[in-house]
Amino acid sequence: MKAIRVHRPGAPEVLLYEETPVGSLGYGEVLVRNHAIGVNYTDVYTRNGAFTPSDLPFTPGKEAAGEVLAVGDGVTDFAPGDRVAFVETLGAYAEQTVVPARFLVHMPPSIDFATAAAALPKGLTAQYLLRQTFRVEAGQTILVHAAAGGVGSILTQWAKYLGTTVIGTVGSAEKAAIARQNGCDHVINYNQEDFVSRVDEVTAGGRCHVVYDSVGAATFPGSLDCLQPFGYFVSFGFASGKIPAFDIMLLLEKGSLFATWPGLTQYIHKRADLLTMSQELFEVIASGAVKIPAPLELPLCVADESHRRLEARDTLGVTVLIP
Repeated sequence: MKAIRVHRPGAPEVLLYEETPVGSLGYGEVLVRNHAIGVNYTDVYTRNGAFTPSDLPFTPGKEAAGEVLAVGDGVTDFAPGDRVAFVETLGAYAEQTVVPARFLVHMPPSIDFATAAAALPKGLTAQYLLRQTFRVEAGQTILVHAAAGGVGSILTQWAKYLGTTVIGTVGSAEKAAIARQNGCDHVINYNQEDFVSRVDEVTAGGRCHVVYDSVGAATFPGSLDCLQPFGYFVSFGFASGKIPAFDIMLLLEKGSLFATWPGLTQYIHKRADLLTMSQELFEVIASGAVKIPAPLELPLCVADESHRRLEARDTLGVTVLIP
């Protein structure tokens, strides 16, 4: 089969389209033919050395949607021909992937492969951010950085559905329009305005209950200044670079704040949690509360181009790779 292989960490050009053997099925595993593969910023971290696996070469990507080709011993929930999607399984940038059954979910008939690949991991992230890491409630005010991005777009719509006031930051006028379309009550272009001052202005000094930050270095520590006392700083990415080490006493000085970096792996450690979270996600999509725009589809062989666009922040919405 064809797959993207990484022989050394580095820039997008290390993503090589090569022939590679299909892995053998072990106990509790399922062989999936991928029809659409999600592109996530975590793939960049895996490729560039931030989270690179110790075993080289490897096939990147941790999310895709497709159909079951075969099942290993011990698998009872899936059968050949089932429409499925998976997360947290390295090796998705390939025509076929061997997936532990515990990371697979059945796809609703109403959702196509491209939408599932675009929505599942980012939607699950939005679910735990909004419903578990900090459980938002109606009447609260939240700040979402990169509000027009893959996670940001879902998170914004879902938060509005829950009755919150959403302030979103973006980096361009085009992305500002998307953020407004997704329900942001206030949109700040951080390349033209000081987002801390604008947050203070639009909240009349009340500031936010929680800040969701996937940008990193460029928005820290300003994000802390957007929080009311006892607010939550939730960091879940570093598109602009890692947040530098800081004295934890800064949280006291900024208002006895809470700070956390949550990860999907821990939230779906139990299969029952994955099923509950994915069901809640599919329900808000089916209800129309969260709309997933048609993703940009690129051939798997140009995975390097998808990474260049992502790192340059030239993407609007979500990209999927088609084998």
